[in-house]
Amino acid sequence: MKEFFITPADDIQSIVNGLTEPAVLHLAKGIYRQKIEICADDVTVIGEGEDTVITFDDYARKIHADGQEYNTFRTYTLCVTGERVKIKNLTVENSNDDPRTAGQCVALSVHAKEFCAENINLKSMQDTLFLAPFPDDLVVRYRGFIPRRQLYAEGAGVHLFKNCKIFGTVDFIFGCAEAYFLGCEIVSLADQRNIGFIAAPAHSLKQEHGFYFIDCNITSGGANDSTCYLARPWRDFGKCAFINCKVGGHIAPELFDKWNDTDRDLTARFLYHNLDCAFAPSPVPWSRGLDSDETNYIINRCKSKFKANMR
Repeated sequence: MKEFFITPADDIQSIVNGLTEPAVLHLAKGIYRQKIEICADDVTVIGEGEDTVITFDDYARKIHADGQEYNTFRTYTLCVTGERVKIKNLTVENSNDDPRTAGQCVALSVHAKEFCAENINLKSMQDTLFLAPFPDDLVVRYRGFIPRRQLYAEGAGVHLFKNCKIFGTVDFIFGCAEAYFLGCEIVSLADQRNIGFIAAPAHSLKQEHGFYFIDCNITSGGANDSTCYLARPWRDFGKCAFINCKVGGHIAPELFDKWNDTDRDLTARFLYHNLDCAFAPSPVPWSRGLDSDETNYIINRCKSKFKANMR
């Protein structure tokens, strides 16, 4: 396995583009102002802690070189399309801090089937972390606009996050992947809108598995009490579960929201179990508590995925 020792003066993209075999990229502390796509397979990126920062500032309403707005899905700072990529011990940031005027601003966009992250910080405001695949209707809409390697994702994929810290305001963990967040801190920031939503799942009905938050700490990074929700469904049948999580007072007692004036409360698959809330929860009636067998199944599946993929 080839190893590279990289400083902020180096062009990470040119190094990645030249890879022809599995590699480890060691990133020294510092600010890497770079927009990067990891398109090679079997790449491990290791920083020296949260002071190793990959940052950029693209935003949805910015005009691209093609004359069109960037749109949510071209704003990423780091995009992963290679398989079996692992990222450890660093920060990925989209530095835009006013989504009300700039629109969405993605920090990390994952389009691979197999991806692992450990001890990373993800920082942005709206739409911090996108976990592909796209909803079916967007695959059709974005043909010719989003590169094929990002737009199409056949078969099931699994994305793993362990001991990570993820910051945002609105829909800041979104997409259609089977994804596990184990022992992570999920931090709701504040912006001028004074409302926040953590997860925005868009899984189709044919997908059995969704977003699973296990043993996570749901905290406020400035969000006011009762102004945020654990999740709202980006599309019908979106699925997520919060298990054994500690939940701060910034979360509304209802826990979940149905997404504006839609009827997605009729199809959303929103689940919870053993939440340690800083308030008296009163979950919306269309969410459901998991029983012990269901919870054990999810936790055991989580453990097996981490054991198989995070070596």
